[in-house]
Amino acid sequence: MSRIQVHQLTEGDVIAHLRRMTWPLLMAMVLLMTFNFVDAYFVSLLGTKELAAFSFTFPVTFTLFSVVIGLGIGTSAAVATAQGKGKQERARALGGSALALSAALMLFLALPVWLGHDWLFRALGAEGDSLTLINEFMSVWLLGVMFITFPMIGNAVMRANGNTRLPSLVMAGSAFVNAALDPLFIFGWGPVPALGLKGAALATVCANLVSSAVIVYMLVFRMRAVGWFREWPERLQGYREILAIALPAAGSNMLTPLAMGLMTALMAGYGEAAVAAFGVGTRLESLTTLVVLTLSMSLPPLISQNAAAGHMDRVRLLYSKVIKFVLLFQGVVYLVLLVSANWIGQAFGQDAQVAATIALLVSIMPLSYGAQGVIILSNSSFNALHRPMSALGLSVVRLFVMYLPLAYIGGKLAGLTGVFVGAAVANVITGLIAWRWVWYHLCCNRDNSAEAVRESTL
Repeated sequence: MSRIQVHQLTEGDVIAHLRRMTWPLLMAMVLLMTFNFVDAYFVSLLGTKELAAFSFTFPVTFTLFSVVIGLGIGTSAAVATAQGKGKQERARALGGSALALSAALMLFLALPVWLGHDWLFRALGAEGDSLTLINEFMSVWLLGVMFITFPMIGNAVMRANGNTRLPSLVMAGSAFVNAALDPLFIFGWGPVPALGLKGAALATVCANLVSSAVIVYMLVFRMRAVGWFREWPERLQGYREILAIALPAAGSNMLTPLAMGLMTALMAGYGEAAVAAFGVGTRLESLTTLVVLTLSMSLPPLISQNAAAGHMDRVRLLYSKVIKFVLLFQGVVYLVLLVSANWIGQAFGQDAQVAATIALLVSIMPLSYGAQGVIILSNSSFNALHRPMSALGLSVVRLFVMYLPLAYIGGKLAGLTGVFVGAAVANVITGLIAWRWVWYHLCCNRDNSAEAVRESTL
């Protein structure tokens, strides 16, 4: 969406464009989430040791993913802002710089993991056979780590250019390739040997390689959406512009697994049934908030473009519309979950205690998913407005000032019920804080006037 197009759009056009950008992404996210479960299923067929080793790799791989996600957020904000200002050449140069920067940064971060993975996974609690299996997986996964960056950053560039259909197809295609190659490489067939856990890593690398090739081809030869700065000072300024948002965004993303680890430790004090129920709850949360996560990807480019073009009235409209929609949608989701809480508990619980705990969690926690959606969308809006430190601060407030302390206090007062109520109340309070914080910047803060936003980046 160029600067001229942004000025020509009506408010109804902007909302319609948001819908068009969101639906393809939502379909791709559903497929991607489904095939992630398929991936874990095939690994589980290898045995408990392999599944445990696979689980140990998650904190490390997710941390690297968080860096790439942060780079994607920074890329989307920078490119969309340049598009909104009508600076097409700069937008293309920022896209090319983001691809090169992300690949170099991932290789730099992967090197210490490669050299010190034994020490790293021992620190996480792995030992004996688990270490051997982990090394098999990571030795292949790290070799293909650069191919993680091109689909993620390329998708961000495409979204910033208003194209969500192709990124969605690439995401879905990558999931299909991974799911198809998993059983082939893990268990072997014909001339292909059984590689076990190493095969799971190889399937992931191949899927990322295929999607990288498609993304780079489309960006360079079909869309011509990437270029290069001719002078080093311009190139360095582009890197700084991307990293100014990417680094805080990556830090914000990495806070979530840290907080979930601490929450799991808190749940462990209530027994294995509580830990099992919380594990089911986190997976259920990821499914029931898919619409929110999709909106958090499709909303920022529109906010950046319209803010850069000086249309803060449209930014306020976009933000208020998605907040109202998410609160209504998650309210309906909660009613469905509340009615089916006992069935969900029986479906996932292996014994009566686990089933009862899951049912208790499902009847309480999802009540706050609407407020959690407000937090997620407020974070993405802050990043789109080039206020990454506000997004990072909001994440810190939610997880370490509200969520963990109130869950702990609730547990002391009322056991497991208190833990879930405390966590839900924390989401509601933080959601109100997030909404008020963003609205202040959109309406009351002089630094967010149309002229100030237009001049916020080069």
